[in-house]
Amino acid sequence: MVTFLRCAALFAALGLASGVSGASAQDVTLTARDGALSIEGTLQGYDGEFYRVLSPYGPLTLDAEGVICEGPACPSLTAPKATIRILGAAEPGAALMPALFAAFAESRGLTFAPATASTPAILTDPTTGQVLAEMSFAPAPFDAARAALLGGRAELVLARAPAPDLTGVVLASDALVPIVAPDNPMPRIASTALARVLAGEVTNWSEIGGPDMPLVLHALAPDSDLGKALAARIGKDVVGQVTHSDLAGLALAVSRDPWAIAVTGRAQSGPARVLDLTDSCGFPLSPSPLAVKAADYPLTLPLFLDRPPRRLPLMAREFLDFLTLPRAQAVIAAAGYVDRAAEFQPMTADGLRLLSAIRGAGADVALADLQAVAAIMDGAERSSLTFRFQDGDSTLDAAAQDNLTALARLLETDAFKGKTPILVGFSDGSGAARTNLQLSTARARLVLAALKTAAPGLPEAALPQVMAFGEALPMACDETVAGRHLNRRVELWLRPAFGGGG
Repeated sequence: MVTFLRCAALFAALGLASGVSGASAQDVTLTARDGALSIEGTLQGYDGEFYRVLSPYGPLTLDAEGVICEGPACPSLTAPKATIRILGAAEPGAALMPALFAAFAESRGLTFAPATASTPAILTDPTTGQVLAEMSFAPAPFDAARAALLGGRAELVLARAPAPDLTGVVLASDALVPIVAPDNPMPRIASTALARVLAGEVTNWSEIGGPDMPLVLHALAPDSDLGKALAARIGKDVVGQVTHSDLAGLALAVSRDPWAIAVTGRAQSGPARVLDLTDSCGFPLSPSPLAVKAADYPLTLPLFLDRPPRRLPLMAREFLDFLTLPRAQAVIAAAGYVDRAAEFQPMTADGLRLLSAIRGAGADVALADLQAVAAIMDGAERSSLTFRFQDGDSTLDAAAQDNLTALARLLETDAFKGKTPILVGFSDGSGAARTNLQLSTARARLVLAALKTAAPGLPEAALPQVMAFGEALPMACDETVAGRHLNRRVELWLRPAFGGGG
């Protein structure tokens, strides 16, 4: 715990003297218990451990054990009430936050009163009846939410993109999907064609293989959070002919027009039909939970909870910890979003991927290579824990770093008992087959080395085996940069550990 001596050192570093004077009337004065130092300020929060005050010298965080609080705003020093205000993206916030607030209260054995139009959710000690926390969510554009966060008027921001000046954690993921009316005759659309549609370069369905009918693009406003996130994915602004204020209205309008198209979150497709997406070579791009978690689906959209560069109340920190637990992950999945828990799927359920791999195999991929892959796949499971690298580098990307931490935790808790984990390396097909096999082997070994560093206490027998198959099982077309990036990966497979091996 930070002592008041450390706070005093901070004051000295800021050039503060004891008995600060010249400030306008403030609502608290915090004085060192020996009387040697004091500061006036507006109380912005107290979490039971620390005061947060806005002083004439800027925001300060002070250890409550080292100071005496005087003034009308001084809180009770027992079980303070935490205020947790979350602002940000409207649709995911409305779908997720009320249920997460309730689950958090239940996990702590607290009485929960849900929010109303005019009051926040209330968490109360069932024994004493004391209110311990008020939790609320309100929709707000990202810039306004960020300003409130930095100004002390919010504790967390729910955003569709990371903020470079804030600390963010991924709460959940959604998949952006194209939607059309149920009676639209198009069975699927290529990702390259979809990008042209969104950029306003297609005005008739016949230009992308459909009937000779005008194409009507529906969208949110370009300055909306989803509009910005989608533009970032395709590298161009979305040129919507018809704009909507929310995703529910967008999906309803598209469902009623057989020649309309839009992109929305999978959880907000409503009565419209999700149009199957492929890459430019015809590889299916499915927004299944495993594909989204493994980043195999290119239009995956993470949802971030951003926190400010200051200490949050204790209850807010405990809420963030709760969001990583299975109970919270179940709430996220029930709301139609993709949670962060590792997912496992029998390889036999992924026959379409093997079929696509056979169709898309290059001239250097021999039948024996595909037979070897199929032999290993037989009886195995694939995990959503997939590892990719930064472009042109051997450094794991951010998602892979998170997956590495998750894999280390699973291995340390013996979560794969009775199964043999295997790190399986793959490459794109842009080079010679022998070279690609070597590259895929090297990538799998890099992940293994990083895992040893992340979990140094694991015995050698508990570590995954390493295999590699080069370009033998492509996820996407090698003709695009995005496709090659998807293909360069290390997957985690699990096979039955017959005979007690592992």
